[in-house]
Amino acid sequence: MIQITVIAVAGALGALSRYGLSALTHSLFGHSFAYGTFAVNIIGCLLIGFTMRYITDAASETWRLAITTGFLGAMTTFSTFSYETLHYIEHNNYHLAAANIAANIIIGLTATFAGIALAKAIA
Repeated sequence: MIQITVIAVAGALGALSRYGLSALTHSLFGHSFAYGTFAVNIIGCLLIGFTMRYITDAASETWRLAITTGFLGAMTTFSTFSYETLHYIEHNNYHLAAANIAANIIIGLTATFAGIALAKAIA
């Protein structure tokens, strides 16, 4: 029961972080591109790469679940990414759809790699 509670609380914090970061990003860069989702996904990829490599070894199972499943699971979402990409396609904005896909995947994988490299450097 403790793990479920910790995941739920961390999930709420992750969802609020997603909302805040997305709102901040859109206020800075506008709504012409999926900047909010992009920023959340890239930061989430970096954090999960770091967390799974560094914190998992040093933390209890409950903390690992809270951070990865709860916080990061709620903060990052590719369902929004998918919806926004299909929205671009439906409105014949194929270049934005392709840019959204390429940016999230290529930079996301790079950020995950950077998180892992950072964790290795610290450890």
